[in-house]
Amino acid sequence: MHMPHDAGPSEGPADTGGTEEASIMNAISRPSGLNEQAATSPLVKVDNVTLRYKTQEMMITATRGVTFNVNRSDRFILLGPSGCGKSTLLKAVGGYLQPDEGAITINGRTVTQPGADRMMVFQEFDQLLPWKTVLGNVMFPLLTAARLPAREAEQKARHYIEKVGLGRVADAYPHTLSGGMKQRVAIARGMAMEPDVLLMDEPFAALDALTRRTCQDELLRLWEDTKFTVLFVTHSIGEAIKIGNRILLLSPHPGRVKAEVCDVDKINVSDGSAAKLEAEIHELLFAEEEH
Repeated sequence: MHMPHDAGPSEGPADTGGTEEASIMNAISRPSGLNEQAATSPLVKVDNVTLRYKTQEMMITATRGVTFNVNRSDRFILLGPSGCGKSTLLKAVGGYLQPDEGAITINGRTVTQPGADRMMVFQEFDQLLPWKTVLGNVMFPLLTAARLPAREAEQKARHYIEKVGLGRVADAYPHTLSGGMKQRVAIARGMAMEPDVLLMDEPFAALDALTRRTCQDELLRLWEDTKFTVLFVTHSIGEAIKIGNRILLLSPHPGRVKAEVCDVDKINVSDGSAAKLEAEIHELLFAEEEH
């Protein structure tokens, strides 16, 4: 099992003999930052990042020496147990928290503050402005951050509201919507800004199982349509496998990179490969704690 920081240059895929077991292990063992699809420089680079934050009692080290790259059109997953720093990492990429060590760049520019090139979708349902309609919520950043003319902002907002299947409720207020619908509005608001990367912090975690699955399917459908780049945080291995094409595994507190799983979207769900991969990932994440 090769770990990200020990790896040298990629020598190409090994001969797996066509077995699904070899395919799964090859996907897990490929090192971070060496994905062959990166024909150009990575969109997001997180380089040896250590993040700390202060509570009333102490200074907490959330992550230590984390390095990974996100390529354009990646569905990149940060996966790990509670307290591994994955949400803290997402906030740092968003510019809401500065690294104590290391650096984060987007398109070669160092992240020092929030920007319109990154839009975040949170877990909470109350992230929408309650006094604005669905249309008003999606238009809001287009008017205030992108500074588009009102007519252009409305056209773009309606386009993305239709994309998430909520055209019929464009004039409704958030309190009349279900949790899943609110999250779809938040996704439409983020996508309407056409950011370089959409940051998603466990956006479906608070939904019931059926609604969560529907929202996952819709997110993948949207990605197929626009190929946007998404950096997605979850603690669900199943969700990571379903949504991601690359998964970064983080250790328990403080978060360190344990491994990267690549080519996840090539795993065949129907033949049991996904279940085998889920078991392998669980072993990687928790084996040391269980023994």
